[in-house]
Amino acid sequence: MYLLSITGNLIIILLTLLDSHLKTPMYFFLQKFSFLEISLTSICIPRFLVSVVTTDKTISVKACLAQLFAAFVFGIAQFFLLAVMSYDRYVAICKPLHYTTIMSTRVCTLLFGACCLIALLAICPGVIVSLNLEFCGTSIEHFFCDYSPILKLSCSDTRFMQLINFIFAIIILFITLALVMFSYGKIISTILRFPSAQQKKKAFSTCSSHMIVVSISYGSCIFMYIKPSAEERIALNKGIAILTISVAPVLNPFIYTLRNKQVKEALKDVIKKCTSATSKQ
Repeated sequence: MYLLSITGNLIIILLTLLDSHLKTPMYFFLQKFSFLEISLTSICIPRFLVSVVTTDKTISVKACLAQLFAAFVFGIAQFFLLAVMSYDRYVAICKPLHYTTIMSTRVCTLLFGACCLIALLAICPGVIVSLNLEFCGTSIEHFFCDYSPILKLSCSDTRFMQLINFIFAIIILFITLALVMFSYGKIISTILRFPSAQQKKKAFSTCSSHMIVVSISYGSCIFMYIKPSAEERIALNKGIAILTISVAPVLNPFIYTLRNKQVKEALKDVIKKCTSATSKQ
């Protein structure tokens, strides 16, 4: 699953870099989303696979906290990027004549930079509070260092930290979800006013892949993190974490490529160029 996710997302990154037809804001953001997917998966899965192969299940406290905060940075950045991607679709469908002006290369770069900066700032309170935690337990009930099982090991009073994280989870998930829903509300109302069924179908097809990814991402994370207590449903959360960290990064490249004619054509062109170059040699 890990190799498939890395391969699929690397293919999307390479296609958006190599094919001139994919030099648009939509594919710029898709490229960055694939980069975040690779980063998030690589933070968690390789360390777990090493434990499986070597049977050494130990990890230092510093390494564990570093894994947790890195995973949060990439995960939070993904949610804000999903909101930006929905805004990109809104501009493309609702304001097509101004699309190239509004979504310029500079604006796209700034938006992605803002997603990463907000993610870094969002974890700062958690980092500061966690530095003062004392740990009594030694065994994490998870396959990677997630927030709930780590707090469960602490012998400090974690109620304040749980409250902070609960509030931040609500703010981040629901603000970004509200932005996504606002964009798609405008998109749907615009599409419904299109005169022909063909135009409506084409417009919906450009958004369908993104809507599927949004549903998977938000559904799993709201279930995992929107709860006041860190000790609730840890066993069930492990199954949801597998979906978020291992299964979704595999599915996302297929969702975007199989439902997108431009990406499929770009993939065919790259394969033709590679085969022709190989046959000449």
